[in-house]
Parts: sequence; structure tokens; C-alpha cells
Amino acid sequence: MKSYNVCLKDTAKTFTKRLFYSLFDCVQEEEHGDYLETTFIEIVSKLEIENGKEIWETFKTQLPEIRKKLDLDAIAFESNDPASHSLAEIYLAYPGFYAISIYRLSHALYKLGVYILPRMMSEYIHGITGVDIHPGATIGESFYIDHGTGIVIGETSIIGKNVKIYQGVTLGGISVSKSLASTKRHPTIEDNVCIYANATILGGDIVIGSNSVIGANVWITQSVPENSLVTYQTEIKIRPRKNGIQE
Repeated sequence: MKSYNVCLKDTAKTFTKRLFYSLFDCVQEEEHGDYLETTFIEIVSKLEIENGKEIWETFKTQLPEIRKKLDLDAIAFESNDPASHSLAEIYLAYPGFYAISIYRLSHALYKLGVYILPRMMSEYIHGITGVDIHPGATIGESFYIDHGTGIVIGETSIIGKNVKIYQGVTLGGISVSKSLASTKRHPTIEDNVCIYANATILGGDIVIGSNSVIGANVWITQSVPENSLVTYQTEIKIRPRKNGIQE
């Protein structure tokens, strides 16, 4: 049987945490700079990826732009969540922001042709936050996740700017087949869309038009025009109890 370097999971976990810390803390950046480069090269070498040092140098040049995007994400969190008290709270205590941060870092590596490490990074943060964002997904500026638990965003999803997504939302594919690997299998969400809890949107041809609101619990397999409101209607009956016993 072939042997696999499964112990790299622990190495990738530590690498991911320190990379995140270094992005926002200058002291951590200074302290862990050599570790991050050495560990990255070690990981990709064990994954049989060539030119690790060159990839790392390119990735490093992208970190300032990633930080700028994450600052916009943090502002979106503070602007949209009435429970937030400061930007510091977003950076330090919001699992949704943590998930987006690791996504943006892993996405940059994914675009450089490094595939397994970004997946390891996304699975690490998935286990902590319950948010599952494939590093291949494309997500625009000022992305806001409220609560986050149970969110799934597939590899070929495209999400525009100023999009808000609540817990339990799935952006997925209609069918699972290896023959579809090179096709767009997941939806496109245009700018300024809000998707409420437990909505499911499936299919690579699906486009949710800009400025639309997708209500909770809906199941969508067809495109939605811009400026739409999509809701799922169900009847809930509320009536008084008699003698404390429900009829």
C-alpha cells in the first residue's frame, strides 16, 4: 500500500494559524516570518510540488492586497451586525471573519497552482467554524457571513461584492460526477445579494441577480432576476391552549 504524509495535517494546522496571526500582527509577522517560509517549502516539497520557494515569494507579494480585502470584510461585519461593538471584536472573536480570512489566503495559493495545502487549510477552519468554503471559489469584496455554521460554498461558486450570507446556506451543484470536474457546477451570486438562513442554491448555470433577497429555507434551481425577493411560504398556526392541554 502507498504511504501518505497524513502527519502534514498537523503541520498545515500550525502553518495556517501562524499565517493568519502574521497577517494582522506585526510582532507575529516578525517572529514567524522564517518559520512560514521554511514550513511552506517543506509542505509543498512533501506534496511533490516543485518551485516551492518561487511560489512562496509570489504569494508573499499578495499578502498586502489580501489584508486590504479582509479589512473591507471586517468593516462589512461591523456595519451589518448590530451585536458588534468594535472592529477589534470582529478580528478577535468572529468565526465568520476567521473563515473568510483563511479562505482568502488559501484562494491565493490555489490560484498559484497549489491545491492540496489550500484544501488542508480550508478543512482546518471548517472544523473550527463550521464554515466550508472551497479555496477555488471566487468571492468579491466586503463579504459578510452572519453566524456561519453550516455554510457550504462550492469550488466554482462566484460571489460578487457586498454579499451577505447567513447560517446554513448552501451554494452547491445539482449532481456529483467526476466528469463535471472542469465545468462550472456552482451558482453565481451577483453584487449586493442577501441570502438568509438555510437557503439552498444549486447549479452552475444559476445566477442570483444583483440587489436580490433570498429568504430563509428556499430551494433554488433556476436563475433569479435582479432586484427580486424570493420567499418560501408555509402556514404556521398559533392558537390558544385549553386548560393547559394542547389540542
